[in-house]
Amino acid sequence: MRKPRRADQAGKAEAAFDKAKKIIYASQSNCAICGRAVDFDKRFPDPWSPTLDHIIPVSKGGDPASLENLQLAHLQCNRIKGTKTVALQVKEKTVDNRLLPLSCEWAKALNK
Repeated sequence: MRKPRRADQAGKAEAAFDKAKKIIYASQSNCAICGRAVDFDKRFPDPWSPTLDHIIPVSKGGDPASLENLQLAHLQCNRIKGTKTVALQVKEKTVDNRLLPLSCEWAKALNK
């Protein structure tokens, strides 16, 4: 028996969410939160299984199904992030976790 879907993935948002999920799973391979590769062979409830993270949480006004508000993440990274947003102020620029280069040298890259 399938468990009921969350309210933000039901109704009008459900089809758009499913379409965005297919696009993201086909085009992204690294967790947008930790930067490590995501293994698509892992399945829920494995903490390293793939999931979608809302960049701006639905509880804070983020679009529940917009492709621009979704990113690939590990289940455990997404749970740790919870309803927080990740944003850094770097030299008067707002940089969110979706735009950071996937390396340890990201701060240097932003200063160029």
